[in-house]
Parts: sequence; structure tokens; C-alpha cells
Amino acid sequence: MAARKNSAPKLGDVLLVTGAETFLADRAVRSAIAAVSKGSVDVEVTDVVAADLDVGVFAELTGPSLFATERVLVLRALENLPAEMVPHLLEYAGAPADDVLVVLVHSGGQKGKAVLDKLRKASVNEVVATAPKTWELPQFVLGEVRLLGGSIDERAATALVDAVGHDLRALAGACSQLVSDSDGQPVNQDLIGQYFGGRAEVTSFAVADAAIAGRTEPALEQLRWALDCGVAAVLVTSAMAGGLRGLAKYTSAPSGLREADLAREVGVPPWKLKTLKQQARGWTAGGLATAIKAVAQADADVKGASGDAGYALERMVITVSRAHGRR
Repeated sequence: MAARKNSAPKLGDVLLVTGAETFLADRAVRSAIAAVSKGSVDVEVTDVVAADLDVGVFAELTGPSLFATERVLVLRALENLPAEMVPHLLEYAGAPADDVLVVLVHSGGQKGKAVLDKLRKASVNEVVATAPKTWELPQFVLGEVRLLGGSIDERAATALVDAVGHDLRALAGACSQLVSDSDGQPVNQDLIGQYFGGRAEVTSFAVADAAIAGRTEPALEQLRWALDCGVAAVLVTSAMAGGLRGLAKYTSAPSGLREADLAREVGVPPWKLKTLKQQARGWTAGGLATAIKAVAQADADVKGASGDAGYALERMVITVSRAHGRR
């Protein structure tokens, strides 16, 4: 999730936005611009790519304005900043102009990490745009709906994730549509079913649930349907891995924990424990190990180790479903 360090951005700041989740990074940039503009049409926003920056352009964009306008400079792909520009950027970060907000966007990878470290030592504000884990997506939906002025419970939030998938832009768009059309009522599973019911049955989660339950034929049917409907192979392996990981944590958790503590130990909302309890029946440590190994192999296959992703997924589904009940 996007996390902010220090105070909200203002003119005279240098804001660092890091992380590979482009939806959250873009949102952080828009929020920063909105924070300093406050609806004013006089704020001048310039959006440039770091690779195209030179000393002259940077000085022009951050130097005194002839028209005394307040400005925002968004510098994207900071990891591609030319080496000769690094000292100039660091010098500016140490003494930024009072009438400019500079937003530096970095993908969060290793490239350009030295620049990030130096900027952090200069005490610039930072927003970290990290994609939520699979099991955190319902919490993202909860927060998104509340941000839009609506309400939704955890079960409905999970149903929306099951229906729409993992893409944050798609989830945010779905939340906006549902809140807009809910007439002030809580967003519930019935409303989600009206909009996304056809998609919910072909998600990667449906494939994983059927396979983990040991239902080979239904799992294969769901898989073929999902692939025909354009569900990405990596989403199927991700859902399967997430389901088995949660199951493994549940079965290995210390006994006697209170529900809230057990949910925290496993990393799921409390209501999900009932589902895990049902899924755990028939699973042994040996069976889980076999299933997890099969998913790891399938994940490697669909990412390039095999030329036939469909076959790799079918083999994974069969292996996982048959591992149910195996000692």
C-alpha cells in the first residue's frame, strides 16, 4: 500500500515517490499536486522524464519564475537520471526553491538506488507505493470504498476481489462504480453480483478453491473457462500459491489461539478462518508439500520455462487436487 513518511507535501518540498505499483504512484503524484494547488488555476505543472533532463532545463524549471507563479515539477523514471545530473539534483534537494514542489518518481528497483539513498539522507519526504499482498486486497477495497464515501463489509470486499481480480486500477474503478450506483446504501454481494457476477465465476480464485477442495474435474472446467475468458496464467498460479500458503499457515499455527490471534498469525480476516477450517480437512503436511512444489513448478513454467502455459496449469491443478488427502 502507499505509505507516507513525514508531513503532507507543500511548495518548497522535494517529494520522493518510490515503488513499482504504478496506480498508487500515480495517485501519490496527483494527491501532491492537489495538495499544493487547492483548486488554483495559477499552479503550473511540468511533467518530464528524468532521462531527458539536463542542467539548463532543470535550472529553468526550478529557478525563479518571471511570472511569480507557483509550480510543480514531476520528474519521472528517476532511475534513468543522467549521471551528470545527480550532483545538481542533490544540491537542489538540500536547498529547494520556496515556490516549487518537486516530485521525484522512482520505480523502486535497484537501478538508481544510490541516488535514492542520498535523497533520503537529505530528509526529503517519501511516499512508498507498494502493491498489497493478495490477502490484503480486500482491505484495499475497504479503504477505497470508504474514501469514496461508501461502506462495505469484508465479505463483500473479498467477493469484489474474487470478481475483478488483482489489478488495483480495475478494483478502484469497480469501487467507484459501485459506490456511485449504491444510492447511499452499503455495497453488498448482491450488487457486486449484478455488475460482476459473470466474471466472478471465471477468476483464478475459483480455480484455486476447487483444486484445494480436491475437486479435480470442476477445477479443470473452471481453469479452461478462465483461460478462455482471458484470465492471465500468472494470476492462476498466484491464487493457488496464496490459497495453499494460507492453508499451510493455518494448519501449522499453534493450537489454543483466540480467533483474532489466529487470524493475525495466518494473515487473514477472522471470518476467513471458517473457510480455512473447511479446506484443511483432508490435507496433510505431505500433501501440502507436494501441492506447493507443483505450484512453484507451474509458476516457473508460465513465466517462460515451458512453451505451453495451459498444459502447465492443467498439470498443476491435477497435482494439487490429487494431493488433497495424500499422506
